[in-house]
Amino acid sequence: MRAAVYRRFGGPEVVRVEQVAKPTPGPRDVLVRVHASTVSAADYRARSRIVPKGLFVLAALSLGILRPRKPVLGMDIAGVVEEVGADVTGWAVGDEVMAMLGARFGGHAQYALVPQDGAIARKPRNLGFEESVALVFGGITAHAFLDRATIGPGSTVLVNGASGAVGSACVQLASQRGAEVTAVCSTANRALTTRLGATRVIDYAQQDFTAEGRRYDIVVDCVGNVAYERVVDVVKPGGALLLVIADLAGVLKAGGRSKRSGKLVSAGNPDFTAERLAHLVHLAEAGQLQPVIDRTYDLVDVVEAYRYVDAGHKRGNVVLRIPSP
Repeated sequence: MRAAVYRRFGGPEVVRVEQVAKPTPGPRDVLVRVHASTVSAADYRARSRIVPKGLFVLAALSLGILRPRKPVLGMDIAGVVEEVGADVTGWAVGDEVMAMLGARFGGHAQYALVPQDGAIARKPRNLGFEESVALVFGGITAHAFLDRATIGPGSTVLVNGASGAVGSACVQLASQRGAEVTAVCSTANRALTTRLGATRVIDYAQQDFTAEGRRYDIVVDCVGNVAYERVVDVVKPGGALLLVIADLAGVLKAGGRSKRSGKLVSAGNPDFTAERLAHLVHLAEAGQLQPVIDRTYDLVDVVEAYRYVDAGHKRGNVVLRIPSP
């Protein structure tokens, strides 16, 4: 099969499209013929090993010390079940699915393996493969973090980095739960975040949301560019600070900071489940969750896709179209 492979860490140019061995499903695996994946910020960090402060050693142990341990990146897929293992129940050849591979990676290829008990669900019936995959990475991450707090009608939520893959999903999911959402993004993305459900938009280039004097029930930081000491004061007593991006100190100190501040401070890897993915499908089919696609690239143009993602200004998702074998 063809796959986008990187054999060393570095810039976009280290990625090459090559012929590699097609994966063989184990007894409890589902083999998916991939139609689409995304090039995410997580792929960028894995490929470049540019990670939040303090996480380099952990990243090296996971991704590889001298060279990549998992040469095919891609954390999400949408496609058609090609083969199932002998012990797989609930999935059959021909099922149209989407899945979050997470740290297993492998999505930037014509075939990918998903454990039957992994984060896999039937794709929305009203969306194509490219639209469906644009719901996965950002949607399931946003869902997992928002589930750590109590959000309902009248809740006030601020999303820092509201136009990215995770941020745009956070705006929609919080709004769908009845919250009043303030989006922090550029002026160029004001219309997008308003369309997705934000009731108020702050242009980060013109105003510092930590200095405006307002407080919120929940603050979701999808960027990691504001010091904890500043952003925690924006959270109301008893509220929650959800750190989608955090350095090692932010992860290790979250528990202690929660106790001292009287506010939930939550960081660390989210839990990707089939139930959360299925809920995203339900919302998409009901018209309550929209895929946000900035650009779509063919697999042969994967280097250009990475260059665009590396620039750090994408809106929502950059989709990678995978050709038929």
